Amino acid sequence: QVQLVESGGGLVQAGGSLRLSCATSTGTFRNSIMGWFRQAPEKEREFVSRILSSGTSYYADSVKGRFTISRDNTKSTVYLQMNSLKPEDTAIYFCAASYRTYATGPGDFGSWGQGTQVTVSS
Repeated sequence: QVQLVESGGGLVQAGGSLRLSCATSTGTFRNSIMGWFRQAPEKEREFVSRILSSGTSYYADSVKGRFTISRDNTKSTVYLQMNSLKPEDTAIYFCAASYRTYATGPGDFGSWGQGTQVTVSS
């Protein structure tokens, strides 16, 4: 089982920035699809972004142009740079790993971190 540890969450004012990190224990990180999801209170977990082993990235429409996902295969770490944060970005952010050929939704990711809280004040 791959272990994932997120960090970098916190409290920020609207318009501010945060950078989330997710360190993994796997030696085959470079072959994985890495994703970021978030869950706000009383809402379902939703897709935020994912990055393929090739480096190709995808984003939810709600974060496109504001968030950037990246990966460092030498450190087995994936990042989520979040700029121009809005109060509606407030949620627990989870990173996840998949070794499937194709992975999009939460059910396609087999390993999850414990989550990190992001709170954006207005």
